[in-house]
Amino acid sequence: MEDWITTSTILARLRGEGDDDIWEHFCRRFHRPIVGFARSLGLNESDAADAAQETLVSFLSALRRGGYDPQKGRLNKWLFGIAYRKTLAARRKRPLATPNDTASDLLASIPDESVAEQAWDEEWERAVVETCLGRVRAEVNDKTYAAFELVVRQGVSADAAADRLGMSRAAIYTAKHRVLRRARELAATFDD
Repeated sequence: MEDWITTSTILARLRGEGDDDIWEHFCRRFHRPIVGFARSLGLNESDAADAAQETLVSFLSALRRGGYDPQKGRLNKWLFGIAYRKTLAARRKRPLATPNDTASDLLASIPDESVAEQAWDEEWERAVVETCLGRVRAEVNDKTYAAFELVVRQGVSADAAADRLGMSRAAIYTAKHRVLRRARELAATFDD
């Protein structure tokens, strides 16, 4: 199991050169929400992956030049700005959908920044939840996580989950609480 690294630690280590392990960790953590965001703005999977890679590389360059200051805003908002610009640039490069389409048709289909920001926030939240729950999943025993999955994510009653897993109702609630508490702790360090 890979150690959990706070975003602050990742950023501090990224400022230096030659730390390939931390770059890979950074990309694993932040690639998925950027791809999801780019897809929500109409890019295909390949173009979205390219836009995500360009976003991450641009961020790294800005970070090393001192362009990102955590005191001026959260990481996710900084990444949003870069991802939005890279996604728009990728959309502009794409061929028009039909021969009758015009460049203004393509641009008119691009959501304005406030709509795009809402799509970004949804993708970011989804990535935070999935990443943190993946980590919690690796930390707790199978029954604890199964109880959480049944009750919280699948909406099964505590009594039905207890019957299904051979646990007491109190143990189901304890498992749910334990997973949620740990996920919240991890989420606090995701974009710290």
